[in-house]
Amino acid sequence: MAHGHIPIARAAAARPEGSHPDFHAHTHPHSHAHDHAHGHGHAHEPAADAACSPQAGCCGPASAAAASAPPAGRGTRLHVPQMDCAAEESDIRRALEPLAGIRALSFHLGSRTLTVDAEPPVVAAAAQAIRQAGYSATPLAAEADVHAPAGNTPRLVAALLLAAAAEGLHFLAPDTLPWRIGGMAVAAVAILLAGLETYAKGLQALRHGRLNINALMAVAVTGAFAIGQWPEAAMVMALYALAEAIEARAVDRSRRAVQGLLSLTPQTAQVRQPDGRWAEQPATGVPVGAVLRVRPGERIPLDGTVVAGRSAVDQSAVTGESIPVDKTEGDPVFAGTVNQAGALELRVSSAFDHSTLARIVQAVEQAQGARAPTQRFVDRFAAVYTPAVFAIALAVALLGPWLAGWAWPESIYKALVLLVIACPCALVISTPVTVVSGLAAAARRGILIKGGAFLEQARLLKAVAFDKTGTITHGQPVLVAWQALAGQPAEATARLAASLAHASQHPVSRAIAAGLPADHAPVDHSDALGGRGMSGRVDGRQLVLGNHRLIEERGQCSPALEAALREQEAAGRSVTVLADEHQALAWFAVADTVKPHAAQAVAALRALGLQPVMLSGDNAATVRAVAAQAGIEQAEGDLLPADKLARIEALQKRHGPTAMAGDGINDAPALARSDIGIAMGAAGTDIAAEAADIVVMNDDLGRIAETVRLSRRTHAVLWQNISLALGIKAAFLLAAVLGGATMWMAVFADMGASLLVVANGLRLLRHKP
Repeated sequence: MAHGHIPIARAAAARPEGSHPDFHAHTHPHSHAHDHAHGHGHAHEPAADAACSPQAGCCGPASAAAASAPPAGRGTRLHVPQMDCAAEESDIRRALEPLAGIRALSFHLGSRTLTVDAEPPVVAAAAQAIRQAGYSATPLAAEADVHAPAGNTPRLVAALLLAAAAEGLHFLAPDTLPWRIGGMAVAAVAILLAGLETYAKGLQALRHGRLNINALMAVAVTGAFAIGQWPEAAMVMALYALAEAIEARAVDRSRRAVQGLLSLTPQTAQVRQPDGRWAEQPATGVPVGAVLRVRPGERIPLDGTVVAGRSAVDQSAVTGESIPVDKTEGDPVFAGTVNQAGALELRVSSAFDHSTLARIVQAVEQAQGARAPTQRFVDRFAAVYTPAVFAIALAVALLGPWLAGWAWPESIYKALVLLVIACPCALVISTPVTVVSGLAAAARRGILIKGGAFLEQARLLKAVAFDKTGTITHGQPVLVAWQALAGQPAEATARLAASLAHASQHPVSRAIAAGLPADHAPVDHSDALGGRGMSGRVDGRQLVLGNHRLIEERGQCSPALEAALREQEAAGRSVTVLADEHQALAWFAVADTVKPHAAQAVAALRALGLQPVMLSGDNAATVRAVAAQAGIEQAEGDLLPADKLARIEALQKRHGPTAMAGDGINDAPALARSDIGIAMGAAGTDIAAEAADIVVMNDDLGRIAETVRLSRRTHAVLWQNISLALGIKAAFLLAAVLGGATMWMAVFADMGASLLVVANGLRLLRHKP
């Protein structure tokens, strides 16, 4: 997993919204944009829909550039502290539409940043256009972090106290002109303290003919003040500003859930100097290739490869593994993981900003920019809902006196209550917070989901196709059984076999050598036997270590040995026989073993209603044997990459949405063609991880079922939030028309609904399998 800088997103013009950011550095021609031309199964929507940003008003046509996300590492980040709602995003998109030269835009409401991919003069013009729209825009360094604004708590508290004082003066003070003027002055000060920013953004929106929450609040509060409801106008604005501040902090929490992973990385590292001594220096300045020392109990500051030492490393922050993993020379280690047992020396393989942990955070944040299907539905609904309610409020104000016999002040007041209720913030904010929380929960478990669309789609899966080698199995042959023949002494026979096996570099021979505990002797005159095995002299005896075919050619395959070999081969094992000049001495069975929890993971998928299938390029007998161990009934072997792709298409027609889980280069076409591609990332190839939509960092097959469960829970929370927001709106719309709702009750209902859906979405951060 050691790489250089990773382009998280491709050229935006070639990729529709919903397509995912790349996780690995290597580019591959089989991109998702290319897949669409060949019937790729992913449910992406066209780029035109991406232009329709979430907003609390109408959704006008955005420029083509605004529909795309700039590739990672390109573009200038602008901090827009007032951009904490979808309405502000819409305003800024519209402000930037007239500008030529913007290649791509990427909005991140959680961090209140905007990335503009354009030449410096165009970026400067964009910042100026944003300022003219009523917002501030400050350029940020490429890696700078942005936290939630600290807020103006004293100002908001003062506004609430003054609003309460205005209410008190209204009810308790004599109804005389001086007291009334005094109460109105107190209310006006409360409104200015709490709502100056709201008024500025609302007036700017009205000036451009747009309806958003700021415009609605500005009209409602001003109207209430004008018809003599100044205490209520003050309380409404104060409560609104307070709820907005609480909501902003709650939304920021979902973002910090992922960003907090980066805080696990130490800021300094012990680096070996040219003269051999160790010196502590900032981790950000350590170059690739440098050698670090990490003591027991310390966190590893940078990605690297162990060059000296042995230890157990807690990798839960990156891969989600609960059990520490043994590391020795040649093994990779990740920044942010904890060295537990012994001192390690490692050679740095990635710079600080490009560590695996940093790339996970970057990939998740990029994934947040692609709106999920439910979010796009909510955006389109809000674009119709707000103008419709505004029209109803206008009709109530104008027609109430004629149709219902209300007094004009009463009719206008009811209309103003409707305006406050009209805010779709609870509805619009419910989906991104929920999706981001789901993505963060998955990342904490070592599951990198490259977009909200894939998080939502996983619940629809009906079948999962698995590759065999490296996915169901470990991908490394090991000695699983052996037997001495013809009364041969086991220890002496094992010594002879180990001697020949150590003299060969063949994977099967290495597995035999690693699996035999006996010592070994020097081999004289060793020779390879052309695809059949090898020969050599050990302790004066001429020996061969070869396959079934070689032993048959030598006429040394007895009926008993033949039966044993057939039995092992039927189980999917490669069998090697040790023989001298006269007879076979022992047989050794080597196999790629099934991962310990593979059968449990397959059973979990079955329990969720998914059909497991195995597709492999290995020989059919081995595939069937491994499938039986894993509990998979449908298995096919001897498949080329094109055959796997055809089988995926057949599964999609037979069962419906289908996922493909694999780790090899030959899996990339099937991963890309499946509805959801799942790469077993820690041991997998870069191309497989790039072509996939989900990367399982620790190769644990159980994470696939976890992803489906998380997807289903996310979908449930999304619709809980939508139902909650719409239900509260409907109840208060009815109450407002019938006269049972006041403005401050409407604010409580609207902001309360917003806080409820945010809190409900944040529950996903506590998701446990």
